[in-house]
Amino acid sequence: MSVRAEDGGRLRGKGHLKLLTFNLQVGIQTSAYHHYLTRGWQHLLPHPRRSERLDAISEVLRGFDIVGLQEVDGGSFRSGHVNQVEYLAGRAGFPHHYQQLNRNLGRVAQHSNGLLSRLAPARVEEHRLPGPLPGRGAIHARFGDGPDALHVFVAHLALSHRGRVRQLDYLSELIQPLRHVVVMGDLNCTPEQIHAHSRFRDSLPLHPVRPPLSYPSWQPRRALDHILLSNALEADRVEVLDHLFSDHLPVAIDIHLPQPCLASLGKG
Repeated sequence: MSVRAEDGGRLRGKGHLKLLTFNLQVGIQTSAYHHYLTRGWQHLLPHPRRSERLDAISEVLRGFDIVGLQEVDGGSFRSGHVNQVEYLAGRAGFPHHYQQLNRNLGRVAQHSNGLLSRLAPARVEEHRLPGPLPGRGAIHARFGDGPDALHVFVAHLALSHRGRVRQLDYLSELIQPLRHVVVMGDLNCTPEQIHAHSRFRDSLPLHPVRPPLSYPSWQPRRALDHILLSNALEADRVEVLDHLFSDHLPVAIDIHLPQPCLASLGKG
């Protein structure tokens, strides 16, 4: 799970964390709809410039404390046998990382979610999300102990409405008893669709901050990538970052942790 033994955990200022979520699209450069056709081969075959793209992405990730990744490859033929989660953690200087393999196509592709963190998680669990097709998952990282621990979920939800409803139901069960919660990832649904899911809305009362448009990256029209917070956490600002090759834009947020949560992390 860790790229090196020492703990690089830190908090910027008094309880300030910078979070980012990014659907990487395995490092494929996509800047127009026709690229889905003309560059679709890169989902199965390696590209000589993919490592350059990962290096550029890692420079951006350096500025954050916890990063959630979707559509990363765990080390297969298409990625040049590079575990992209591990590679980005090393290049960006994250002492802790976790890869969740959701769809195993053997040597061809290793579809994964990823978590990068400068804080040492007390526990990391992975969940297989329900749905008509297998291959969707969520990472649950707990930072600190007790009822005031910080819980971070990294998820990639289904394209189908029926699948997302079941998956939001599943996440609602996990979130409902928790106090300090972050849910981030490519949720494949708009803010209106999230708010319409009463069970999820009740388990995680959503701040009225409207997430920025993140898809498609070259002309954003939809807010599909989210960082959702429980009421106990305070958001400073939410923004999208510049186009980083993928068909999704990264979404970033600054949060402030309340004193009980800081105490749980041993930072109070």
